[in-house]
Amino acid sequence: MPENGYTIKQVADILGGYASLTDGNSTVINLIIDSRKIAHPEASLFFALKGRNDGHNFLADVYKAGVRNFVVSNDKSLIGLADVNYIKLDNTLEALQHLVAVHRKGFKRDVIGITGSNGKTIVKEWLFQLLSVDKNIVRSPKSYNSQIGVPLSVWQLNQDANLGIFEAGISVPGEMAHLEEIIQPTIGILTNIGSAHDEGFTSKAQKVEEKLSLFKHCNLLIYSSKDVEGKEHLITSPNTFTWTFDASEQADLNVLSITKSKGKSVLVASFKDQQYSITIPFTDEAYIHNVVICWSTMICLGYNHEVIAQRMAELAAIEMRLKLRQGINNCTLINDSYNSDLASLEIALDFLHQQHQHHKRTVILSDIFQTGIPANQLYSKVAALLRSKKIDRLIAIGPQLNVFKSLFAPNSDFFESTAEFAEQFLNQNFNDETILLKGARSFGFERISKLLELKVHETVFEINLNALISNLNYFKSKLQPRTKMMAMVKAFSYGSGSYEIANVLQFHKVDYLAVAYVDEGADLRKAGIKLPIMVMSPEVSSFESLIEHNLEPEIYSFRIFKEFIAFLKNQGITEYRIHLKIDTGMHRLGFEEHQIDELLEMLGENPQIHIQSVFSHLAGSDEVKHDEFTHKQLNTLLRVCSKLEHALGYPFIKHTANSAAITRFPEAQLDMVRLGIGLYGIDSAIKNNFALQPIGTLKTTISQIREVPAGDSIGYNRRSSVDKPSRIATVKIGYADGYNRKLGNRVGSMLVNGQRAPIIGSVCMDMTMLDVTGIDCNETDEVIVFNDELRVEELADHVGTIPYELLTAISQRVKRIYVYE
Repeated sequence: MPENGYTIKQVADILGGYASLTDGNSTVINLIIDSRKIAHPEASLFFALKGRNDGHNFLADVYKAGVRNFVVSNDKSLIGLADVNYIKLDNTLEALQHLVAVHRKGFKRDVIGITGSNGKTIVKEWLFQLLSVDKNIVRSPKSYNSQIGVPLSVWQLNQDANLGIFEAGISVPGEMAHLEEIIQPTIGILTNIGSAHDEGFTSKAQKVEEKLSLFKHCNLLIYSSKDVEGKEHLITSPNTFTWTFDASEQADLNVLSITKSKGKSVLVASFKDQQYSITIPFTDEAYIHNVVICWSTMICLGYNHEVIAQRMAELAAIEMRLKLRQGINNCTLINDSYNSDLASLEIALDFLHQQHQHHKRTVILSDIFQTGIPANQLYSKVAALLRSKKIDRLIAIGPQLNVFKSLFAPNSDFFESTAEFAEQFLNQNFNDETILLKGARSFGFERISKLLELKVHETVFEINLNALISNLNYFKSKLQPRTKMMAMVKAFSYGSGSYEIANVLQFHKVDYLAVAYVDEGADLRKAGIKLPIMVMSPEVSSFESLIEHNLEPEIYSFRIFKEFIAFLKNQGITEYRIHLKIDTGMHRLGFEEHQIDELLEMLGENPQIHIQSVFSHLAGSDEVKHDEFTHKQLNTLLRVCSKLEHALGYPFIKHTANSAAITRFPEAQLDMVRLGIGLYGIDSAIKNNFALQPIGTLKTTISQIREVPAGDSIGYNRRSSVDKPSRIATVKIGYADGYNRKLGNRVGSMLVNGQRAPIIGSVCMDMTMLDVTGIDCNETDEVIVFNDELRVEELADHVGTIPYELLTAISQRVKRIYVYE
């Protein structure tokens, strides 16, 4: 990038199209696509992309945030906005990609392009660890490898960098050509060819061909020959470097042996007829595979063996996801301390900005290394970023931050080291705030994390917020353009959390939330949730709190209606919104069709009541055998709504479709749908719906392992015994944690180091025993109770129930940890 960025006039010349410029010299440094993530509006260019959300719908919000430069395909939304510069083209995504491709051409140093089915991000991050000692590197933040993520990554290339490392991910044919034009790699790395995204290709050969197209202009390609078998003719790079684990295969780097012991692996390999060895602090097969790719790359870049061995021994595991968990003194802790750079800092600050459960936002930040930017410029950018994200308090750790302390807010605290901060920890007074922990690995922020985290039971429920967002977007993609989305967050969001889930849903612009009881809604309001909230089971005793927190009650009977009207009159409230529940055949709650005349009479006598929505509940929308009944329910609701709307003289929202009906009955979407269990990754209508991702992983640890002789019994009442010498592991979960007791005595199983271990004996209150005979495991090892492999639906089938029951039964003493990439 030019030292002072581009002017909007230069951008217009690059893109072509129609340009309307009020100030052609306006500076463009940042490219943005999200109206909610704007750090430096005065130097930003907004691309209005069309996807699940049309960026043109948010132009006014972007303008209000201070942005004056736009790329659009429809300029109508800009009418009336003063002093704007805009470029109008047919396809704004292609414009974004073309602009960055031109920008990339100005960078004359090496660029490494990485693709493959798995391992792209790990290889990229490890290469950064290994090479940044002596190179200024620009790399993709997190796993920005899509048609949008790649251009946003490559845009960061600057004159001070001497190496770029970018990953490219595809899911269908034709995508890689766009990414190749943007990355223009000089060095290519193919990590592997696996099953990921197989559904997008007709064959493995087609997928290999698509992947290899990233490297058509490379000077060097690094790969394993087994991944390109039969497609060698597509390799156009003048130089290649191959690696293998197969001793019978010819390759440049041939791994001869792998010895694992005490968490480390020793790899011996031959290169140019000489043997070399490295020791790495990992034993996982996938990690070893990725290490060999990095080893090959370092050889190609000219590093000698001594340097390679030294740096490989110091490799650190990559934690690709930030984690949100409970902290001390009613704080919320966001731990994103696996690395620290400007791009990942901005992502973490965006996530911090989404949190509304506390009024105060604090950042604990270390010095930032290997950016390729002069220190004064770097920390000026950091300070500006913190100001733009409205950070209330900065705790800065490191000698460089101390040097530039004058750039930051006066109330910031500065420490030379993590040890100095830890010594003064008790004086910091952390209380009722959201804290982002963002530190370079060398600062050892794990010590700070231990000080700030609320001590938790070792059984935890890990919630993947990316999977939640993916599921939400899947259902949004099924909606008709005018249909709104209500998300069900009752029962602690089906066991997944309260404000943690609601914050994400609010950020991703669902239209409504629904809870079961007033106290659930009140808690969300206290946590800063501003979305409209429907309360499905309002109680007379909670009306005061309902009004105080601006919650909207579901009215389902004359009794509750009369009580609510009386309360409003007593409080002198002249208008309030309610939701009417109609019983169309579920026969649980609601007014029946023959009661509508009486209901209308009451509504006419009480004009202070405003009907916000009228809805019903489908009884069997997930089963084909009930389809006729579902249509009957829908028709009944429509008749009732027509009668109500005609009599009231104003429109209201109509809704009845649940998760299953969204996909099975598009005609039932009406004005709004209610997304429930589908949001959490479970489809009750479509078996093996791979478009949905289970969002939760319930995990625990092994407390003790014992050897039990043949014939001995296990657990209470001696309901199980072993018929051979067996190895029994006791894990830290029981029915007090919500684990169903019926899963005992070999009905259920858990995953121990990837292998199924049957439950032996009865499930106890706080513990469960597993038969781990033949499984390599140790005390304190992690155990998976359920995840995306051992699914909660399977456990529900074993005990004759539904996933809802198992999810909502997970005890509050099981701490929730939220992960976000």
